[in-house]
Formats: sequence, C-alpha cells, structure tokens
Amino acid sequence: MKKLLGLITVLLVSLIIGFSSCTNCSNQPIKAQTELVAPATIDVEHAIATDRQAMYTNYGDNYRWYETEILLPEFMDSDSATSDPEMVVNVLQSLVEKGNGADVWVHKFQHFKDTVIHDSIQGFWIENYALNDEVIKLKYKEAWDRMMQANYPKPHSKHVTLRNPIGPVAINTQWIFGNIHEQIWVDAVNGDTKNSNPAFPDSLGFKMPLGEWP
Repeated sequence: MKKLLGLITVLLVSLIIGFSSCTNCSNQPIKAQTELVAPATIDVEHAIATDRQAMYTNYGDNYRWYETEILLPEFMDSDSATSDPEMVVNVLQSLVEKGNGADVWVHKFQHFKDTVIHDSIQGFWIENYALNDEVIKLKYKEAWDRMMQANYPKPHSKHVTLRNPIGPVAINTQWIFGNIHEQIWVDAVNGDTKNSNPAFPDSLGFKMPLGEWP
C-alpha cells in the first residue's frame, strides 16, 4: 500500500510540473495534432470561426486569416455536383515578436467530417490580402447558388477558394469556384459573378501573374 501511495504521489507531482511548464506556451506555434469532432457535414462558416478563435486564443491580434479552401466530392460540372464540402482548409498566419525580430508561422487547419488536423510551418503567406476585417456578406452556400445560377459553363473542378487577391485593382473578397484553367468568381459582398480575376481585368489589359491560384 505504501508503494502504491508513493507511486500515485510521483504521478501527481509529474502532472503538476507538466502543467506548470506550459503556462507560457501561448506564444508558441500550434503543433500538429488531431482532434475528433462530431458533425456529419462540414459547416464552412463554423470552421472559419473556430479556427480564428483558436488563433486569437494563442496569439491575440497578432494573426492574419488569408484563405479558406474547399474540396468538393464531385466536379461542379457533373450531374451529381453538391455544395457539401469533403474538406475545408483554413490558412492563417501568426507573428510573434522575438527580440529585435519576429517569428512568422503559417497555420493550416484541415476540417474533415470526423476530424480536424492542425499543423504549423515557419514562413510567410503571400498573394492575398488578410481577411480579418474584410466584409463578407455572402455565406458559402449563398455563393454556391450564385455560381450555379451564373450564365457561365461550370468549371470541371472540385475546388473553391475564399480569398482577396493582391492585384492592380482593389476588389472585394471573392468566392472562387474552379482551378487555374477555368473559374467563376463570386463577389462576397454584392454577389456579382465573373469568369476571370476582377483584380486583373481584361478590359484594362492586365494579365494574371504566372502561377496565380486558382
């Protein structure tokens, strides 16, 4: 019995030391991890809100939300096309001041129907404006309906991206349905639809930069 009590005491002390060592961990990058979640379908807006809250909890206002990517189970131009996501990925960036410099990390939150995977790598995210304070009136499903109603051929793609691309013309945040070859852009504020990047309008002779996504 004394040996058992002694072992329990050692374990309790170890746990206390472990918790104490993490009191200043809020400024550290979020480590790769897996969390079980329950929803049968993925709610895009809920996924964005929970990931932004996780970043705020760890970094306060020192984070930027840059992009949300959606993978569909079927091609948009197929008879079985559905708006229900197979995966949602939120891309965010944190900045932690360190001495005379700063640590910058890119965080990826992958949402599946039964799990959420968080991962972080050191580096920068480019080509997009931060979405933290952007006006986004159209939810994902509303943007999907606008895309399906638009008088454009539907892209042979399973990809959707929410972003505000940096370009010569300032635009609202866009829901982008498609890939690098064909897209339908839905304005997240007024619902306008286009089949090319409005930040690089053809009418002004601008060309989209090589490697531009989607």
